[in-house]
Amino acid sequence: NLVINQPAGTTEFGEFLRFETLTLCPIDTRCIEVSMLNEEERKWLNDYHANVLARLSPLLQGAALQWLQARTAAI
Repeated sequence: NLVINQPAGTTEFGEFLRFETLTLCPIDTRCIEVSMLNEEERKWLNDYHANVLARLSPLLQGAALQWLQARTAAI
């Protein structure tokens, strides 16, 4: 996936950046040892996959949509 840096704000500690995702593709969870993820990491992955599904599913149908739904299922 490609990401770019975007300004996220300034605090007393300086300027901060955030990442904006440019490309959307499911992360292959078959390669992840899910038991090693903490809650924050699991939430990030599930949120990312929910975004991928929401943005791409209107563009797909049939087998392609079913594949995307399976690959973006929450862990």
